[in-house]
Amino acid sequence: MSARRSTLVRAHPLLERLAANLAARPGALAPDDGEPRRAAVAILLRVAGGDSLELLLIRRAEHEGDPWSGHVALPGGRQNAGDATLQDTATRETLEETSIDILRDGTILGSLDELRPRTPVLPPIIVTPFVAVIRADVAVSPSEEVADTFWVPWSFFNDPAASQESTVRSRGQEWRVPSYVIGRHVVWGMTERILRQLGERMR
Repeated sequence: MSARRSTLVRAHPLLERLAANLAARPGALAPDDGEPRRAAVAILLRVAGGDSLELLLIRRAEHEGDPWSGHVALPGGRQNAGDATLQDTATRETLEETSIDILRDGTILGSLDELRPRTPVLPPIIVTPFVAVIRADVAVSPSEEVADTFWVPWSFFNDPAASQESTVRSRGQEWRVPSYVIGRHVVWGMTERILRQLGERMR
């Protein structure tokens, strides 16, 4: 383990537990039905305010025709031809969307289980979530693809009151979905599923 990785991981007991869990059980691959489209996202964690573990969420800008337009999400996007691996996709997209350079200012701990959208109106794609921890003092500078960014204490997701069923609209249809409600933000879909999976790994 590099000195930087060791310092970042040892900054919080949950990070040490998570790093050990991911090393012992890497994320499971989703069934491959031929040549599916692939994407990757980054779960960015930091220790701020002494011992507060926080997670970065973004709200995507509104773009007509984008199935994830306006959604609360994790930094990330589709793999392109220049990405040697899906981890490269996650780090590149994070840099483009938030200006955070994981390779310079953090470390990737591992990956969670891959997943696909459950909502039939969304395009078929396999998403690989990568878990990263970054320095607390790294500044976020969102691109034009991102309407908002905000850090959320991880303790919020452990509060039963934060988890509820919400009504959301996607491509002209309404859905009742499991969600986390953070003020005016509703976290649902694959992002909600990824965060629940992350919580299971931490426990």
